[in-house]
Amino acid sequence: MYAKFSLLALLIGPFVAGSVFAQEIAEPESPNWLLAQLSAFEEHMGAAASFLFSVFFYDFGLGIPLIIVVLVGGGIYYSFFFGWISLRGFKHSIDVIRGRYDNPDDPGEISHFKALTSALSATIGLGNIGGVAVAVGTGGPGAVFWMIVTALFGMSSKLASCTLAVMYRKIHPDGRVAGGPMYYLEEGLGQKGLAGLGRTLAVVFALLTLGGAFGGGNMFQANQTVEILGTVFPVFTEQGAKWILGIVLAAFVAIVIIGGIKRIGNVTSRIVPFMCGLYVITSVLIILTHIADVPGLIAEIVRQAFTPQAAFGGALGVLIIGVRRAAFSNEAGLGSAAFAHAAAKTDEPAREGMVAMIGPFIDTIIICLMTALVCMITGVYDDPEFAGKGVSMTSAAFETFIPGASYVLAGVVMLFAYSTMISWSYYGERAWEYLFGMGSVLVYRIIFVVFVVIGSVNALTNVLNFSDAMILGMAFPNIIGGIILSPQIKATLNEYWQRLRSGEMKTYK
Repeated sequence: MYAKFSLLALLIGPFVAGSVFAQEIAEPESPNWLLAQLSAFEEHMGAAASFLFSVFFYDFGLGIPLIIVVLVGGGIYYSFFFGWISLRGFKHSIDVIRGRYDNPDDPGEISHFKALTSALSATIGLGNIGGVAVAVGTGGPGAVFWMIVTALFGMSSKLASCTLAVMYRKIHPDGRVAGGPMYYLEEGLGQKGLAGLGRTLAVVFALLTLGGAFGGGNMFQANQTVEILGTVFPVFTEQGAKWILGIVLAAFVAIVIIGGIKRIGNVTSRIVPFMCGLYVITSVLIILTHIADVPGLIAEIVRQAFTPQAAFGGALGVLIIGVRRAAFSNEAGLGSAAFAHAAAKTDEPAREGMVAMIGPFIDTIIICLMTALVCMITGVYDDPEFAGKGVSMTSAAFETFIPGASYVLAGVVMLFAYSTMISWSYYGERAWEYLFGMGSVLVYRIIFVVFVVIGSVNALTNVLNFSDAMILGMAFPNIIGGIILSPQIKATLNEYWQRLRSGEMKTYK
């Protein structure tokens, strides 16, 4: 137990230390040495993030980064190994999401629909609004093509991890579910005689999840909420207003996460359809004003995906940008969605896997494509003024055609960020429980809520880069373990599909 807490201290210590330094230097009377300490701290985090990214994007001299091989390679492997059931089962997935197969007596905590919205609330966020704008602005329209291709293969990756999540979840006597990649990594690999490897991968994954939950799933979301509100309402650029907003946001997060996955599912099942619908409708209104240009824009996306003269180092550079943004957008291959889908009320692991695979389709192929088309129609993606400014670029694109749309976008961003925080709080909580036991979960929740305020009032850019690197790193243990366990997944999928085709499946609606 002490060893585990030592690992945790190494993980979140920099976040806490950085926040303390940042709070101190915000005071006018703070001594100059605190400023120097914060600067040194940021440099250390920047160096750590650079090291992690140098490992993840190491290309062995071939020009193809390691993380691209892992994410795309895993998706390609799963897609072909499972016989493209991600496409064959698409209609069945929609039927399950609609509730046709919901049995209220099945084990679990939330419905298939609520499990999907809980997972989508974590993935549909600033990556869809700001991330895709950065991808188009940096890599050109061709980056969108590779985001879509990655999402198609990513559907199989999410199918695999969420099928495993239900296969190896633990259901406590009170009905509460403990699930996620840690359990199928440890138990699944243990059953194959690889207990040491499984335990190691599980602990590493849990630690990476905690880092991602505190940083990218929490502080970054709060920080970007303050930023977008500051562009619409200048009062939120004041430090005092940031504190108030951070405290209010933290209170709303606390109210939901105290209730666990059931309350999270109830909230996200209302927020996600609303925020997605609002964003898509606004985007469609803009796209319809130039509907005649859409075929040409899509052709341009495909053309620039393969053009050697494309932005950012040619076609390979565009591919890398597209895959990286897709990974942060839909999280396929990272294993994060397995936390939410493990809690679904079902006794059919394959069924929940098929529900989960729709996530990348909605997240990337629909919503991210909408964002890209809006940025291309308005031309803001090619405007140097918005270079690297994802949310600001999208906001300017919306405002160009619909005066006042930036206010709608600000509201959507707040909902996206809020829903992401409450879902990632659950992911981090499951990782915390795995490492330290259920008895200390309250400690985790307090820390998480405090970090919402920290993210609202401080930038801590390098710390956030470090946490993003940890989220990306989740792919390594998850895909390695998943591929080893892929024969079990395939057998489960095939058996389920045969029963479905034979008409044995009972429906309830």
